[in-house]
Amino acid sequence: MWSRCGLAFRTLVCVTRLSEAELDAMVQEATVDCYDEEEQLTGLATMVEENLEVPFETTVLGVTVTVTGVTHTSHGLVADCARGRHRQAVHLLDLPLPDLSPKGAEWIAAYRRWAR
Repeated sequence: MWSRCGLAFRTLVCVTRLSEAELDAMVQEATVDCYDEEEQLTGLATMVEENLEVPFETTVLGVTVTVTGVTHTSHGLVADCARGRHRQAVHLLDLPLPDLSPKGAEWIAAYRRWAR
């Protein structure tokens, strides 16, 4: 984060589309010592949690929400979304990313490649 006029700003990046080979290499890095799908999911969850810069804003069904984190569930990885006092989990496979993606968003792309 950097500051301007005393206000903190998070750096957003434009993530270019990674090649299938690059995504496969990222999946391999995250799952190198895993024995089954659950361990692979845990490996990918760790990489997303360690690298994805939160919070960030995105739009879900036409409404701006703040992604405050990512949770590893038995059904996969979900984004913890908030708007005011309302909270909703949105599967990372379904989460639209903003045009300027947050740092670490490439790990969401790697997770999506693995999950499909």
